[in-house]
Formats: sequence, structure tokens, C-alpha cells
Amino acid sequence: MIVGVLTVELVIYTSSSLKEKRFVVKSIKDKLKNKFNVAIAEVDFLEKWQRAKLGIVTVGNDYSHVENSMQKIFVYLDNWNEFEIINHSIDYC
Repeated sequence: MIVGVLTVELVIYTSSSLKEKRFVVKSIKDKLKNKFNVAIAEVDFLEKWQRAKLGIVTVGNDYSHVENSMQKIFVYLDNWNEFEIINHSIDYC
């Protein structure tokens, strides 16, 4: 079993309150869950209204499939205009 973990740190420039930030983060989480069937959680910067850190996890039997999924998710996130990815990491176990 292979576990892929993608961690992304985001800056949401258009957010001017925690409510607006949570709306954007919820939208990201819902779209990723529906499109890629992954588990996702906000893991840091919970009280900062322009920053978010998300942990995205997928599990599979084949390393190349998990790696491919993580790369597709990162590219999908990188193409959004609502936020900027300022840091990311991908780990496999």
C-alpha cells in the first residue's frame, strides 16, 4: 500500500475575513474530493484570514498511480486564480 501526501501552503489575496477564507477553502476541499476522491483537511493557519495550509492524502496499490494522482492534483490547484501556492511538498510512504 502506498500513501501519497501533498501539503500546499496558500495565500488568498482576495480574502478580507475568516468567513471569506473559509468559503474559498471549502470550495477547494469540495472540488478536490469530488474530482480526485482524496481526503483533505486544513492543517495550519486556521485563524489567519489570507493564509491556509492544506493536507491532501490518497492511497493506492501502485506507486506510479499515486504519484500521478498527486501531480494532477497539484497542477489542478496551481491553475486556480483565487489563490497562490507559495509552498508545497509531496511525500510517499
